[in-house]
Amino acid sequence: MRTDVDDFIRRLARELRPRTTESVDALLLRMRSELPEPWQHEGIAALASEETAGHLTTLLDMLEHGLDAAEAEAPPQSFEIARRFARSGVPISTLLRAYRLGHLGLFQLFQAEVPRLTDDPELISAAAMRLLEQGFAYVDRSSVRVVAAYQEERDRRLQRRLLLTNEASLRIGTTLDIGRTSQELADVGADDFADLVTVDLLASVLADDDAQPTPGSPPLRRAAQQSTSGSGAMDLPAPTAQTHTYPAESEAARTLAAGRPLLHRVPDSGPRPWWLPTSESGGGSYGWADIHSVLLLPLLARGDVLGLVQFFRGGETAPFDEDDLHLAQEIVARAAVSIDNARRYTQEHSTSLTLQRSLLPQRAVEQSAVVAATRYLPSGARAGVGGDWYDVIPLSGARVALVVGDVVGRGLRAAATMGRLRTAVRAFADIDLMPDELLTHLDDVVIRLQNEEGQDTGETSATCLYAVYDPVSRICSFASAGHVLPAVVTPSGDENDPASPRSVKLLETPIGPPLGLGGLPFETARLKLPEGSLLALFTDGLIRSRTRDVDAARALLSDVLSGKTEPSDPGGPAPTDSPDEICDRILSALLPGRSSDDVALLVARTLALDPGQVAMLDLPSDPAGVSDARRFTSDTLTAWGLEELAFTTELMVSELVTNAIRYGKPPIQLRLILESTLTCEVFDTSSTAPHLRRARIYDEGGRGLLLVAQLAERWGTRHSREGKVIWAEQNLPTGRSAHDDQPL
Repeated sequence: MRTDVDDFIRRLARELRPRTTESVDALLLRMRSELPEPWQHEGIAALASEETAGHLTTLLDMLEHGLDAAEAEAPPQSFEIARRFARSGVPISTLLRAYRLGHLGLFQLFQAEVPRLTDDPELISAAAMRLLEQGFAYVDRSSVRVVAAYQEERDRRLQRRLLLTNEASLRIGTTLDIGRTSQELADVGADDFADLVTVDLLASVLADDDAQPTPGSPPLRRAAQQSTSGSGAMDLPAPTAQTHTYPAESEAARTLAAGRPLLHRVPDSGPRPWWLPTSESGGGSYGWADIHSVLLLPLLARGDVLGLVQFFRGGETAPFDEDDLHLAQEIVARAAVSIDNARRYTQEHSTSLTLQRSLLPQRAVEQSAVVAATRYLPSGARAGVGGDWYDVIPLSGARVALVVGDVVGRGLRAAATMGRLRTAVRAFADIDLMPDELLTHLDDVVIRLQNEEGQDTGETSATCLYAVYDPVSRICSFASAGHVLPAVVTPSGDENDPASPRSVKLLETPIGPPLGLGGLPFETARLKLPEGSLLALFTDGLIRSRTRDVDAARALLSDVLSGKTEPSDPGGPAPTDSPDEICDRILSALLPGRSSDDVALLVARTLALDPGQVAMLDLPSDPAGVSDARRFTSDTLTAWGLEELAFTTELMVSELVTNAIRYGKPPIQLRLILESTLTCEVFDTSSTAPHLRRARIYDEGGRGLLLVAQLAERWGTRHSREGKVIWAEQNLPTGRSAHDDQPL
């Protein structure tokens, strides 16, 4: 009986072999009707026809030649279909169902052929059992290998997806620079994913406007693009930084407007594609390889559309599928957040820097006490600009205040706080407070700011160095609130050799607490300086660095100020000691690269008033001394060639000296100073400050200060440990200056 069944099975196989094509078509028609899902994927139909023919041929070989199922090999198209199913995201259950349907169809094909060859019931039954046995054995073995191919491809794609997303997270957003972040996105996309990647940002995003899509076709700027390297690489479509638009009815414009990703299959023929943009500069078309699929993804961050990313594939590269679209969405979503962060950082950094620069002095102030130069360098850190500032403030009596400060923190808040503190310092300097008293009042201002802002916004703190230089006495008084002390350079002893080493002193006087602590005292130090001395005031960003010790930085600063680091080039121009060039040498030596902190630098060379520009007279505490003061004033102004100011000046001197004699305490001194203005000063040891008041009709006094205020350009009072000075300034006549030669 077994021999009869074997012979019958061989005969059955020979009978069916000529009708293989017809049988394959019938099987495929049935599978399409019962399992339509796989046929929606491109390329499956052609492979399925070859695969079904291969399965049928293999099974016929097994039956005709008596082969064992272990010796039969599934056709290679089976593994390719399994891999395509995995790449297309078709579930494995669909693949297994296809095998079951195919097995059932083959069994029914053989079963329908059996009655034509025999009517023996026993032979028919035995043949059916043999067909089931052989078919199940073949299907089981081939399906195991096909499922293994499916899982291998799925695991490979999952691993590739994880690797690519991990690579994207590592390589995209390494800086807060929009252009670099965009290029990082293009580089990652062109690395074994797409043949070409373009990143277009809305022009409004790069212009720091709100990134909202506009009707029609908004202008975009090519932020980055990258193509695969090697032969056959696509030409780049447009230069980076070029502004262009897409046609209003193009897929690119619709993707931007809708804010939804799109997988686009490129037809074989059609109008000029949208990816050849219309340039504002009138650029023409660009040479491209054949493109068959495009992924269009809007750059979405925090509900705003920032731009458009396009991934292109062409030539022999496999077309994009839905899985590729999901992968691209993950990458672009990460990049969009990084680009938005960079955009917001750029906006805040630019705003902070603009605000800070607007709050710093815009031009050099007119004064004759020092020759000053200043520099401000914003940091290269991501946190943005800080609250460093400097100031040069003219004071009464030809003096000048030099200020350097630093607000703790960065960004807009630090810049705004810096502006408020600088304004407060100028207000306190205007009433001629001593350095320690000024810092005490400034400390109160910082504490009030802390109370106004509350604890939720963080504690406001700052440091400040306030110095006052008097060119008449050549005394520099200064106090520090937690701020690094200045460096002082005195001229060399050899006047005939300006290049001889200068003496540099890094001051070590006590430093007060930072501003904002409250209740702690500040101390004023005094230093007498030779004419031509150099004061270098700076913030700690100049000497603090992650790569250099503070002491080493201080030593290098000392070498620069002393002239030890100046190049010795006999053929070149000799280095000068101008404050401007000294600032440049300091920054070049201590900050060759970008600093991690803001730096404010103020270098001032001290001047001294010529003795002929200062006249002093000690007065007795006696009304008779008023006439002596008037005569002394008249003689001095005559010697200075300022006779036309004699009348008004004598009136002011008379009133100021009379007040000092009547209300002040001896000793009393009159001082006249000629510089850019004519200043009259009357000193006494009383601490009582005069003030303007409205005199009644029958009052005998109260009009002196009013008269002075009317005649003087400016007037005021300043206090010291020894007493007070009432001063009044007048402008010099037109065409006169303090340096005009006048006989004394």
